[in-house]
Order: sequence, then C-alpha cells, then structure tokens
Amino acid sequence: MSQYYEPSTSKGSIPDHDVIMRGRKLLDITGVKQVESFDNEEFLLETVMGFLAIKGQNLQMKNLDVEKGIVSIKGKIYDLVYLDEQHGEKAKGFFSKLFR
Repeated sequence: MSQYYEPSTSKGSIPDHDVIMRGRKLLDITGVKQVESFDNEEFLLETVMGFLAIKGQNLQMKNLDVEKGIVSIKGKIYDLVYLDEQHGEKAKGFFSKLFR
C-alpha cells in the first residue's frame, strides 16, 4: 500500500473534498474553492462541500495550490466546523464577527 495520497478528480466533475489530519499538527484539505480569511488562530475556507472553519493556535498556511484546490495548514488544531444550513444561527454569528 502506498503511503502517498493522490486525490482523484476527473475533468468536468466536482473535485473531491477530503480533510486529512496528521497528529493534530498538519491538515491537508482538497476541494477548496477559495480561502476567505485566515490568521494565526482561524481559517475560513470555501470548499465544494460548504464553508469550513478551522480554529487553533499558531496556524500557518504551509501550501496553497489554487489550481488544484489544495490547502495545507500547520499548527495546533482545536476545531473543524462546517458552516451550513444546519448551523444557521452559528454561521450568522460567525460571519457577523468576521465582517465587522
């Protein structure tokens, strides 16, 4: 079995969305449409499966490949949350804080 991960996408289809965490220190995320905002404590990504908020400490963008939709983040990861209809009130509060 190969230890390397190769995301599978075919032309014309929606890219896969995967979140791979290694030891709470490194995140590799595929299917990222764009990085909405980020700082050393929080990232907000728009993915093909909705908005994804990542919270932590000393967060840094290790790699960004816009063409392939891949983002790598390193730091101490505390929280991964998708902001969608099920979290309606939570998402509104999050976005209102973000765009003050």
